[in-house]
Amino acid sequence: MKSTTTIAATAYLRHFDLDAMPFDKDLPDEELWLPSSKALLVDELVEAVHAHQHILLVGEPGVGKTCTLRALRHRLPDAGFRLTYAHNATLGRRDFYRQLCLSLGLSPKATAAAVFYAISGHIEQLGRDHVHPAFLLDEAHLLHQDVLEHLHVLTNYEWDRKPLLSLVLVGLPELWERLLLRKNRSLWSRLHCRLTIPAADVSDTNEYVEHRLRRVGAKKMLFNSDALTLLHEATRGQLRDLDRIATNALRNAARRKLGTVDRELLEHVLAADQSPGGVA
Repeated sequence: MKSTTTIAATAYLRHFDLDAMPFDKDLPDEELWLPSSKALLVDELVEAVHAHQHILLVGEPGVGKTCTLRALRHRLPDAGFRLTYAHNATLGRRDFYRQLCLSLGLSPKATAAAVFYAISGHIEQLGRDHVHPAFLLDEAHLLHQDVLEHLHVLTNYEWDRKPLLSLVLVGLPELWERLLLRKNRSLWSRLHCRLTIPAADVSDTNEYVEHRLRRVGAKKMLFNSDALTLLHEATRGQLRDLDRIATNALRNAARRKLGTVDRELLEHVLAADQSPGGVA
């Protein structure tokens, strides 16, 4: 038996003649939206990894940090690069390196020293194979201080002469502030590429909504201009909020047999979204 959510989704897709849910998260890298305003930022990331540099990337929640990382992954060729993604940053030093071992396909060792040695040996072997590894550490603002203080050691090979690894630290703006502390200066000095993802502007929001609708077969823009402006103001262009609110607005428009989402309907959806137990 189909769930109520599935039936509701099918109803609004049928109403707007859409091929799939437009604001679903499950997208291949090549179909991800990247605003023209952020294309230069991805170019800088790609250049930094090609130059074997270490990277700091920060941004507020929902500005597209993970999408930016996926765009980076899509741009880097498989030959010559090995990307490893880790997002559980709330671990102590030994468990952090054990997690990294598992992500690399290595057997985690018993002691912290053995785990670190296994990772270092793996990185050196990749270097001999002419493969450059990049460790993408998401939610890095949550890293324990003992991990932050030790990460620079992981970047040191052959007396700090060979850049065999790129660290990519990704997190909220407070990560930048933590790295500026004197006790983190060894790591901070090694982060050659330091980037901030700016908040989206209204043109980014419009571009995003249009892209997501077009890729599922929408024949026209399903939000009028006033609704798009309100959508941006209410979500500040944060993608997770955009996806949720836009989906609820389309469902409501379908129930009311409307051809587009207008400002009045979106105001109703936003009020319900902010009300405990509210139903749009």
